[in-house]
Amino acid sequence: MLLPAKYMKARARSLGFVALLVLGLGPALTATPAHAAEGEVTLEGIVNNVILGHATDGYYLNFKPFDNVELPRIMLVRTADGNLDLEAYGSTASMLKNGPYGIQAHGGGESGGHADLVTQGAALDEAISADEHLHSSVQRTDGHVVLDLSISRHFVFGLLAMLIVLAVFIPLAQRYKRGVGREKAPSGVLQNMMEVLVIFIRDEIAKPNIQGEKWRKFLPYLLSAFFFILVANILGLVPYAGAATSNIAVTGVLAVMTFVIVLLYSSKDHYKELFTGPPDAPLLVRIIFVPIELVGLVMRHLALAIRLFANMMGGALIIFSLIGLIFIMNILFGGAVAGGTVIISIGFTVFILLLKLLVAFIQAYVFTILSALFIGMAVEEHDHGGHEGQEDHSSTSGRLEERLDAVEEAVEPTSA
Repeated sequence: MLLPAKYMKARARSLGFVALLVLGLGPALTATPAHAAEGEVTLEGIVNNVILGHATDGYYLNFKPFDNVELPRIMLVRTADGNLDLEAYGSTASMLKNGPYGIQAHGGGESGGHADLVTQGAALDEAISADEHLHSSVQRTDGHVVLDLSISRHFVFGLLAMLIVLAVFIPLAQRYKRGVGREKAPSGVLQNMMEVLVIFIRDEIAKPNIQGEKWRKFLPYLLSAFFFILVANILGLVPYAGAATSNIAVTGVLAVMTFVIVLLYSSKDHYKELFTGPPDAPLLVRIIFVPIELVGLVMRHLALAIRLFANMMGGALIIFSLIGLIFIMNILFGGAVAGGTVIISIGFTVFILLLKLLVAFIQAYVFTILSALFIGMAVEEHDHGGHEGQEDHSSTSGRLEERLDAVEEAVEPTSA
């Protein structure tokens, strides 16, 4: 029986190596170099299309080396005669061919006017066949675009993350209603794993940071934010997928939701201290403190959005920069040097992907605990009954401030 055990371990190691190799090759397969009109790979094309084009948002799904799937374009426009109109097209290519639109290629002109746009003819067909329209700015030649309501790549993956969370937790909620997990022990790997995470968020994030029994009111939001961010982050590691949290609009909405909860559920004591300053401070100090506190309230939530966005976008830029290094070496030094660069680039890509898997959990945790801290500081009610109550309040407030400082210091170096 010893031989089969060793054999199974060897097979497990081989499967693990293959899985890591697939993860490492995934970005390489999706990253295709941009070609100039003469068929040459250009450094500008690599930077704009391979690195920035794949890391940022776009109106297509990248399934290279197979094909790109373009997403619908929906535009609210004001026509030349001043009327508002809603236009819908099946793809960016369809919008360019059938509507009054043109593409402005990267570095395509200094004036930025309509004269620099490629709107029709062989030049437009060539740009579409080379997928240049997917990475270029699209502008309207007649009137102007009031609002771009197009479905983007990050919107699709954000919606997918939401559906995955619902698909996991709705069946689990039905199980708990039937008593599985309440009247008897949880069953199955999925339910046990999710219960561990839920209990961790409840006992280590919500309860310690939100006063009294008020944590029960905010636990559903904290759980929803944590699992949505976690799933969205992990989708960024899947070949042909992407992380919706690498879009500042997505992280901004999440931060705004926390900000709105803070504003709606803040206690009277919080608002009083916010607009009048510390009660024991001199009048002049309180006048100085009020604008500082107001700016700090906004900046805390702004940092909440930027931190998550910067960490997820930074990891994607590093990965596609490593992949783009292969094409850059091919241009500068030839195929032999590029071939040697492949091993280094893929090795570092696998390392960064493993690091990003860790960062996916860390950033979901950081966003959730900071949200709990901000909510806890806002809903806290001060005890004005006596000296003992004031000491209790100051120690509780001090603990919250200490935990906030500790979290800020812990996450500051994280940049992958």
